[in-house]
Parts: sequence; C-alpha cells; structure tokens
Amino acid sequence: MHIEFRHLRTIKAIHDCGGLAKAADQLNITQSALSHQIKGLEDQAGIELFIRRSKPMRLSAAGMRLLRLAEQVLPQVEALQEEFMGLRSGKSGRLHIAIECHACFEWLFPVLEAFRKSWPDVDVDIRPGLAFDALPALMKEDVDVVISSDPEDLAGVTFSPLFDYSPVFVAASSHPLAEKPYIDAEDFRGQTLITYPVDRSRLDIFNQLLTPAKVEPAAIRQVELTAVILLLVASNRGVSVLPDWVVREVKYSSDYITRPLTKDGLTRRLYAATRTEDLEKPYMQDLIRLAGQEARRLQNA
Repeated sequence: MHIEFRHLRTIKAIHDCGGLAKAADQLNITQSALSHQIKGLEDQAGIELFIRRSKPMRLSAAGMRLLRLAEQVLPQVEALQEEFMGLRSGKSGRLHIAIECHACFEWLFPVLEAFRKSWPDVDVDIRPGLAFDALPALMKEDVDVVISSDPEDLAGVTFSPLFDYSPVFVAASSHPLAEKPYIDAEDFRGQTLITYPVDRSRLDIFNQLLTPAKVEPAAIRQVELTAVILLLVASNRGVSVLPDWVVREVKYSSDYITRPLTKDGLTRRLYAATRTEDLEKPYMQDLIRLAGQEARRLQNA
C-alpha cells in the first residue's frame, strides 16, 4: 500500500468537513477528483475507508486508523516545512560557539542575551574551545563560531574582527611593582603569576611577552574564576594579567593597581571565526555586530 501525504490530508479534510463537497473546496480540487482519489486509496488498501450509507459520510474503523496516522504525521510535516522556511529566510538555524578566550565568558553572556531576544528560533550553545581543537571543529561543522585572538589562514574560514583590547598587569596596591608606570617582562621574575587554567601558549602574557623574552615567573597558580583571581591578587598572593575589559572596575578600587605591559602597551584583537559561507546568514551578521557593540560598551564603562 502506497500512502502519500495528499492521502492523509484527504482523509483528515473529509473527517473535519463531514462531506466530499466541503472537503474538495478545502483541498482546492474537484469533488470528482476527490472521489477518484478515495477510490484509488481504497483499492490499494483492499478495504472500505468510509461508511457511505451514513450522512454525513463517516470513516470506517480502517479509515479511523488512517486518520490517527494523519493527525500524527501531518503536524510533524508542517513543522518541518516551517523550519525549512525559517532556514531559507535566515530566521532560524544553529549557533554553536567555541570560546578560546577564557575571560570571554563574562563578556559574551550579555551578547547572547540580546541575541536570544532578537533570534528566538536560533539554537544557541556554548562549548569551551579550550577543551578541544576549536578551528578543526569549525571546519567539520561541529561548531559554527570560534571566538579567538589567533587568526589563521584557513580555506573557507573568515576571521571577522570584533574589537581590540589590551592585556594589563594587575597587582595589589601595596605591591612593590605598583610604583612602576609600566611593567616589563623582567618584572615577572620572582613573581607568582595567577592565570586561568589554560595552556600557556594561549595566554597573552606568555605568547606576547614572557616567552619571547625567555622569562619564567617564580610560580604559576591557575584559578578558574576571575573573581577569585582578583581576590588572591588583592591579598598579595600573586599578580595577574587580564584583558582591560575584565578589570574595568578594578581601576577604581583602592585595593588594586593596573599597569600597561611594556612602555607602549600591548594590543590584541579578538575575532569571530566562521565558515565563510555562513557570513551571509542574517543572524550571524547580527551576532558579530552585537559582540562588537557590547565590547565597546564595556571598554567605555
């Protein structure tokens, strides 16, 4: 027995309308064509689907079973059609984000809250990109966006600039280095450096300053939360280097000092890496816009 979607729609229309004439009008076909379709379906089934002796015409027991199938399947088909329409129009889709910047969680959440309100039909998820190779995952379509400060030349991948930031030195106000106007690599010798639990190759302080200068701190202490890092720094348990947007409030506190790294300061740029073909999606463009907007708001706060 070969059942098509039109057969299910026919069964449901006749049941809902209570007769062939109204059902034919609803389906936008002639009554003769509808009768022919029913006859062909009954021939396939080898059993009557309607009790024609009753008025209005009623479904037989076999017809009721087909109706239950129609009521189960048709809403799923309609939902899938709506989903495809949303995908074609760019109103729905998937946005799985990998973050290679540990401190970016605090910056990204307000961005996603604003994004959620504008794009409720986009499935958003966050995966900490530090736990796996984020860019290969992007190319394999396991994730859709990678937040990174290390652009690479990859075929089919575009790194869209989000904003520039400065890694800054943070210490307790009573720390001896508080007397200096800026901090050099040599100043970290003998210090306990408090960092996020990230491989040093992904930390600005190492790849931009200490590793090129071949300087090693006396100790490295890894801490998950920014608030705990700042608590330890205020207690003179060590020093840290954090993005300027993270320490925007610290510079107004008497417990801390912030200083630029090197005389001229260091500047880094954060990017959203996406598959180039996905940049045409309206919600992807809006995410990049919101991300840059929120970052500038934090830096100017």
